[in-house]
Amino acid sequence: LQWLRNPGPQHEKRTLFGDIVCFLFITPLATVSGWLCLRGAVDHLHFSSRLEAAGLIALTVALFTIYLFWTLVSFRYHCRLYHEWRRNNQRVMLLIPKSAPIPSTQQSLLGLQPLKRSSKETIV
Repeated sequence: LQWLRNPGPQHEKRTLFGDIVCFLFITPLATVSGWLCLRGAVDHLHFSSRLEAAGLIALTVALFTIYLFWTLVSFRYHCRLYHEWRRNNQRVMLLIPKSAPIPSTQQSLLGLQPLKRSSKETIV
């Protein structure tokens, strides 16, 4: 969420949203197309036209191979962009553990005022 809210390069975010839209559109399209090709191949096998059935099966395999290749390349690209952003935009919080309390006589000698915490933060 921090990466999406980051006012950095908008091109990367547009590419991500474009790929998500394509994924949501292409996934059902590829599924239905593959199912129709396989269904047609089964019908062609029943009518003994094995060449058309083999062509439809090859088309289905090519369709899913290209779909999976595009999905993997797109996913790896966006993961690489995210990891690069995360490496360059780390959010570091320094948590100093509470030390042993200094007696009030030593505090007055050192000129220290007792610290009061206004927030309820938990040290992890």
